[in-house]
Amino acid sequence: MRTCLYLGEALASYGFGEGHPFGPDRLAAFEAAFYRKGLDRQVEIHAPVRGDRSLLALFHDSRYLDFLERKSRQGTGFLDGGDTPVFPGIWEASLVVAGTVCAAADALLEGECRCAFVPIAGLHHARRDGAAGFCAINDCGIVIEYLRRQAGIPRIGYVDIDAHHGDGVFYAFEEDPGVIVVDFHEDGRFLYPGTGAVSETGRGKAAGTKLNVPLPPSADDERFARLWPAALSFLERHRLRFLLLQAGADSIAGDPITHLALSPATHAMVARSLAGLGLPLLILGGGGYNRDNLARAWTAALEAVSRLPDLKKAD
Repeated sequence: MRTCLYLGEALASYGFGEGHPFGPDRLAAFEAAFYRKGLDRQVEIHAPVRGDRSLLALFHDSRYLDFLERKSRQGTGFLDGGDTPVFPGIWEASLVVAGTVCAAADALLEGECRCAFVPIAGLHHARRDGAAGFCAINDCGIVIEYLRRQAGIPRIGYVDIDAHHGDGVFYAFEEDPGVIVVDFHEDGRFLYPGTGAVSETGRGKAAGTKLNVPLPPSADDERFARLWPAALSFLERHRLRFLLLQAGADSIAGDPITHLALSPATHAMVARSLAGLGLPLLILGGGGYNRDNLARAWTAALEAVSRLPDLKKAD
């Protein structure tokens, strides 16, 4: 079994125009580095897949989906208070992101590949009832619901190393003991969305199933590496059946809108560690607004999982 990469111009359609931090050129930056490093000889390339409204409805409220579809036709304005602009076709682009992520989950469950990577995905801020932080939809939440409802998977691990706290995922499943969350992010006192305190560990029956690891500005690989073993042990204790990694590259030093100082070596280390657990692993690109950074971080993660010779079998 090989690592699967989902690549194609349809994924680049989710972008807010040239000059925007989340522009369509992000995919091209990754793709150029991918071929330059010869990774096409190590992974199996799949085309993007367009989903339908029923996929989005697994996570999002019907009233919000009506609003998103209507705004997409209008092609102007914002989906929220000003962070997430509308562009003509944002509905169709969202369907491609959701459909591709769920197709990648299917490929993993069917044993077609051992790890899968979708670069333009990991839109972790959108709420069930609205957009936020460049995220018109929340494909992370969608695929979690897809795995739970369609495949009956009882316990799913969600790991997020984007500089921003994955609030849209965290609070959607804050009371769900079947979704185990580990979220490394820049401390919310310094960065949007201002959430993700250490004290937030889940609520009700889910208390103790969520781990927030806020990092101070300028936190580097060494600091991350000291904290990672405890996070990995946390995941292992919960006897998971599927893993998601939101591999946002805005945690790399030099990102224009964040303040962490990781290097692509951390992304490779995290991806390698998670793949070594022997579970289906779906990696989603997430944020990252320095094009060189995202290209280096995502190819490092992809190379790390594609070179693993054997994975230990999960219990």
